[in-house]
Amino acid sequence: MPPDLRGGERRARPSRKGGRAGRIGELRPNDFDFLIEKGAPAYTLAPTPDRVCVIACGALAREILDILAINRLEHVALTCLPAKLHNTPQKIVPEMARAIAEARAAGFTSVFCGYADCGTGGLLDALLEKEGVARLPGAHCYAFFSGAEAFTARGDLDMRSFFLTDFLARHFDALTFRPLGLDRHPELRDAYFGAYEKVVFLSQAEDPDLLDRARAIAAKLGLEFEHRPTGYGDLSAAIADLRP
Repeated sequence: MPPDLRGGERRARPSRKGGRAGRIGELRPNDFDFLIEKGAPAYTLAPTPDRVCVIACGALAREILDILAINRLEHVALTCLPAKLHNTPQKIVPEMARAIAEARAAGFTSVFCGYADCGTGGLLDALLEKEGVARLPGAHCYAFFSGAEAFTARGDLDMRSFFLTDFLARHFDALTFRPLGLDRHPELRDAYFGAYEKVVFLSQAEDPDLLDRARAIAAKLGLEFEHRPTGYGDLSAAIADLRP
């Protein structure tokens, strides 16, 4: 069953005839595996013309929910596409097109894309321009978590860095290690990671367990390790500034 982003009782996904009422809640730990595979197709708040629907990557669910709660943004609803699309960016555009159509049919008149370009090579921007939908800034989540200016300023210094966020550190095996077949064929390590010098962990929260996991990932890959606490970076303003 899909994760209930509001907390409390789970209810059915909204149909085209009506919405799903609720309040902003918290994800439970076992919801994260579902966010990888299925996303969270239900809306955190009922669809209405005076609310903004954010259609985000499942990897950003925790951070966006936190921003909504901190800023008391009762006019912003969230729904998430599967985080595993991170591995098949060619599928992001058709999935986003479908989600935009569903959100509008459900009753939202204002929609926001909770993705950066994310490897779509400009195709996501082409869709969003056609639909009149804005998106998160930058090329990828590493840029907006770091802050666009700070990330750009580092330029070539990070050319050989493999980045982790909180979500990617938590789910490295499910999203990266096993899909690449490294659990079965460790000899492929150099083919995939031979060009990298270090793992850079861009942490959104202070979590000693995640920091240990990130260090362990670097050791598993035979790479140096660097920790850069970023918080939510440019994501905070992008979400907090949303208006219908």
